[in-house]
Amino acid sequence: MIVNSTSYLDLYQRFSADIDTEMEAGIERLGPSSNAVKNAVGKLLQHQKFKYPLQVLPLLVHAAETGNPRPAVPLSAIHVLWWTSACYLDDLADGQGTSVSGALGESEALLASIISGNTLPLHIIQSQQVPDSVRNALTAELTTCWIVGTEGQLSDLRRDVGEATRNSVVTTYRGKSGAPFGMITAMGAILAGAEHERIRMWREFGTVFGILWQLFNDQEDILSGRNEDLRNGTVTFLLACAIEASSAGTKEEILNLHAASRTSEPARSQLTKKLLAPPVLHQYGEDLNRFREDAQRILTELGGDGNYVPVLRRLVDESAELLVHRAD
Repeated sequence: MIVNSTSYLDLYQRFSADIDTEMEAGIERLGPSSNAVKNAVGKLLQHQKFKYPLQVLPLLVHAAETGNPRPAVPLSAIHVLWWTSACYLDDLADGQGTSVSGALGESEALLASIISGNTLPLHIIQSQQVPDSVRNALTAELTTCWIVGTEGQLSDLRRDVGEATRNSVVTTYRGKSGAPFGMITAMGAILAGAEHERIRMWREFGTVFGILWQLFNDQEDILSGRNEDLRNGTVTFLLACAIEASSAGTKEEILNLHAASRTSEPARSQLTKKLLAPPVLHQYGEDLNRFREDAQRILTELGGDGNYVPVLRRLVDESAELLVHRAD
């Protein structure tokens, strides 16, 4: 299981109250006539808690560029707001978003997620005391992220599992997970005043990290026993590895088990064993290492403040661990 490094946790603990204050201020900026909206967004934020404080990413990027993480606190708030929205919309697409712990109905939560992911981040961007060119660039990152991320989600929903390959799944992951991380790391570089090429590289780093983080989440879903991916019929990278490694007859069996896994616990158990077969995990581990090396290569090319770049390197290594083990 991933363990946050001391520096990573220290940075989050140092700025967590400031990030919360920034989000509260953003909600208050909606104005006195928006009490229902503010209440709904507040309940959605209370419902969606994140196990890993990756909202420190823009702090780390800004600090890598300037030595000072504090100016990127508003971007950390944007990260939380965006993912709060995206996670609810993802649950809704999977048929799980009927309510928010009884506090909000499905329609209320849907409307709150739109405000959380779009309006509030825009308000935060517009409130920054920065040149118009910086404000416009931050806004463009947010807009592009929603387009690319939605493309990834739609591809995920419409995917034909029988045609899934490792490359096709990575393309989807670049959208639905890579795009938001690429957005927030690029925003950190933009706010730090980085040159265009460095912004592009930070965006690519975030995108690769987002793929790694999706692969980490896929593994954690299996380890936790929730098996939400199998219940939802999600085409994961691990499933694509299993399909590519299979013979024609075995592939048909995998596809049948995948279809049955939505409703059958025995099917989920049988499919999990096939996903954890040694040849499948060998390929999966090789690809994890490939993405890890790519992210580390970008960090090497970027360089930056020696107090903060090592934290990013450790985070990459922790995210790229092979956590699942071969089936008995």
